[in-house]
Amino acid sequence: MAISVDKLSDPAVREFVSAVNAHDRERFMAVLTPDAAMSDDGSERNLEEWADREIFESRGHMDVEKESAGGRELIARYRNDTWGEMRTKWRFTVEDGKVSRFDTGQA
Repeated sequence: MAISVDKLSDPAVREFVSAVNAHDRERFMAVLTPDAAMSDDGSERNLEEWADREIFESRGHMDVEKESAGGRELIARYRNDTWGEMRTKWRFTVEDGKVSRFDTGQA
């Protein structure tokens, strides 16, 4: 059973997931710090290139199943038009109300 996005505990993470699911690149970039970084399955990635490919060009969507660490760690069913659906884990670092880093990968 998915957790409604508006029920996610951390405001920055809630905005991140909302932007992903709305396919709103401008809103997504606004929730990130200017120097935000990320990794996918343990490998550092160029955040903007990754987001364009994995979220915006392929219609990415997150259905959050579980949150922990005050809402900064999620287990979600993630799907996009490239890879289909998979169970993923997400860990966020939030500074001053913005996401400065996120790490994702298969759960």
